[in-house]
Amino acid sequence: MTITLTDQERQHLIQLANEIRRNAYVPYSNYRVGAALRSISGRIFTGVNVESAAYPTTMCAERTAVFKAVSEGEREFDAIAVVTDNGGSPCGSCRQVLAEFGLDIVVLIADGEGKLHHEMTLSELLPEAFTPRHLPG
Repeated sequence: MTITLTDQERQHLIQLANEIRRNAYVPYSNYRVGAALRSISGRIFTGVNVESAAYPTTMCAERTAVFKAVSEGEREFDAIAVVTDNGGSPCGSCRQVLAEFGLDIVVLIADGEGKLHHEMTLSELLPEAFTPRHLPG
């Protein structure tokens, strides 16, 4: 079941994601990403991208937020805000990790000025997602 966010809830998540992205470690790309993930219990977990000289080991902000939440015992989420300078969209890996926890998650994509570029569900962002239902057993 998809939730409907109020304007205040949208702005709060976008603001948190925008603020936290100052902490991003991006010495190679200088592309700061912040994420604010809300669990259905109302807790909000933030994340930033962390780059590495060994590029494949870099971690995105969205997955950082998910992994923080899961490590704190959360498994159900209803919304995530992702903020970049230019309103960039989550990568495929982040989309797949989010899909693990529900295709009804509302995804807000905003820029560094706080302008909302896109609002959609994860199922709209990742159509035909591979999920646990595809696994045998």
